Amino acid sequence: MKRNIKLSDSILKNQVTQIRDPVHGYIYANELECKIIDSPVFQRLRGIRQLASAHLTYPGALHTRFEHCIGSMHLAKRASNHLKAQEIIDEEMSNELSIAALLHDIGHGPFSHLFEEVLHEKGMTHENITDRIIKETEIADILSSFGVNVKKFSNLCIGVSKDHPRFMNDIIAGFLSVDSMDYLLRDSYFSGVEYGKVDVHRIIDAYEIAGKKLAINKDSLYALESLMIARYEMFRAVYFHKSVRASAVMITRAMNLSDDELQFTDLNNLDRFLELGDEKVLYNISNLNITNENTKLAKKLAIDYTNRKMLKLVFEKIVLGKDKFSTKVFAQRKFRENLADEIAERSNIPKSHIFIDVSTATSVPTTSTKESFNEITVLLNKTRKKEFETTKATELPLMNAILGYMNIIRIYTTARYKKKLEIIVKEIFEKEVS
Repeated sequence: MKRNIKLSDSILKNQVTQIRDPVHGYIYANELECKIIDSPVFQRLRGIRQLASAHLTYPGALHTRFEHCIGSMHLAKRASNHLKAQEIIDEEMSNELSIAALLHDIGHGPFSHLFEEVLHEKGMTHENITDRIIKETEIADILSSFGVNVKKFSNLCIGVSKDHPRFMNDIIAGFLSVDSMDYLLRDSYFSGVEYGKVDVHRIIDAYEIAGKKLAINKDSLYALESLMIARYEMFRAVYFHKSVRASAVMITRAMNLSDDELQFTDLNNLDRFLELGDEKVLYNISNLNITNENTKLAKKLAIDYTNRKMLKLVFEKIVLGKDKFSTKVFAQRKFRENLADEIAERSNIPKSHIFIDVSTATSVPTTSTKESFNEITVLLNKTRKKEFETTKATELPLMNAILGYMNIIRIYTTARYKKKLEIIVKEIFEKEVS
């Protein structure tokens, strides 16, 4: 039975619990937020590591989607307080923002973005699953009991709502989103690297609204530049680290090869999907009993992953900007398949032991879809009639040097074939670039 309570009612103003977070300090949650956090659907995020396999290279990177979502909620509250002070949003919109930030990643599957690569083969994304979880599980019941229109609200959680102002979507999933700011701080902290230390409070306190778009005060552009550089460095040093990608390729291939047998991506049964976590998937693959070529290799990869017997890198090329090599290398999956076929034929190495990894992202990635960051709206002055200007990203100091694309092609193999494959691959790529 609905309680017909608006999100602005006093029951939500009372912070009923506090959570001690190593990144943000104390985080406070109200009754509705606590009910969501305590639900089994949300608690499953404890079993999904934020950086998937990166802990095999950076041992401290064991943090999960659970604490990242709570951290995003905290930053959304900070953003809400800033916008409420300017009378841009009211209490109900403020609560919607914090709950949307809390739920924005609830659809992630095991191994986070690595499972996304498996889903991509099926034409799905974790946002599709987030939408379903919010509408079809106990989360819907919890939200409905507080008078929330679940169908409309689920779109805000993935940043595509037409029933809310655009800037609210931007705060959840845009370039200046609380999601991206929390993961930079959190990933940097737990990985033990220095690159992600960004003054996110300064950026949030510089939020402005231009029409319906999220903008930033020009006096805080230096903090924005720091954010962009931090993202670039985190991709180079952590997310696309050669050893991180080696383990990622292994577990992604293992999930793909075993999907027909274990049905990870069969979402007709949502409850079965919600039972999956990193360790359960790894266990299931490692204990496959069905023996065919695919499952044999999947099982070997999973066991080697567990024992940290990583694939061996035999070739690497970083492509920046307009490198003539990039258009061919990064065209489509078909190119990679043809390249694997050629390498296998020339080397007499089984194609199943040739792993081509293409890590493609803008140098300054913006969202999970890695759209390029081209421009930003800035506030020029704070007079009664505010003046805004849209500035090209390349006109920001220091940015022209790193904007564009950073593509990395790597070829891995198992230890058995490393020396042989190095020779063949070198011959092939020397021919390609000559």
